Amino acid sequence: MGLRAFGDLRNVGVVKKAAGLSGHRPATAPVVGPPTSAAAAVDLSTRGRVTQLLLAQGPTTAAQLGSALGLSPAAIRRHLDAMLADGDVVAREQTVRGHRGRGRPAKVFVLTDEGKVRCGTHHYDNMATAALRWIARTGGSRAVDAFAAEQVSALEARCRAAMEDAGDDPLARAEALAGALTAEGYAANASTIATGGQLCQHHCPVAHVAAEFPQLCEAETAVISRLVGTHVQRLATIAHGDGVCTTHIPTQPGRAQSGNPVTTVRTDR
Repeated sequence: MGLRAFGDLRNVGVVKKAAGLSGHRPATAPVVGPPTSAAAAVDLSTRGRVTQLLLAQGPTTAAQLGSALGLSPAAIRRHLDAMLADGDVVAREQTVRGHRGRGRPAKVFVLTDEGKVRCGTHHYDNMATAALRWIARTGGSRAVDAFAAEQVSALEARCRAAMEDAGDDPLARAEALAGALTAEGYAANASTIATGGQLCQHHCPVAHVAAEFPQLCEAETAVISRLVGTHVQRLATIAHGDGVCTTHIPTQPGRAQSGNPVTTVRTDR
């Protein structure tokens, strides 16, 4: 979302006085009024860009946000302070995996539930959770499993169609799947790491519901396994409080087996 140009920013409202009898034109100061609505709109636009970046990337430092948006440290701090005061973001220490150097970890900023609602997400969480509770009460866990599988079947069909030309290589298919998931609103990306590949989803439309009903995450992971054509490991999920849903694709895995192709491994414990 780019900054809009506002024509009235060029209108400084200077009042010119007529020249005196001597022909001398006295210096005048501009008339200072209340802050313009244009300035407020620019602030809202910039905070919208911050929000969208946090939604796409998950936990992010102030320096990373400023660099991505072309803002000075003072400017990004001003916007983050306002968003903290409004309850749209929270600050927490950055999670450091492996060897940790000296000094305290950098602070990262994360969207709150209220901030995500303002993005237009999670509007129907309460209704969806209530529906799944009813299904669990009346049909048991197997009914919830069947519901979750049914919900992701349409997503799987759309992603499979989008990946039609991806070939057979699991890592190439993961990259194509990331593009398909991004088009579905998951803000996904794929990367190659030393042990294979990694698929990250920076947004989850059902995170709050999946926190209570992990069957949704399990069904989605099974879909990822089938679409990339190999066994995968789910390392982290937004529903469990992680910043990003992360799925590992091993370098030389066995082909996915029907029935139980998914392994879930938590790395934050």
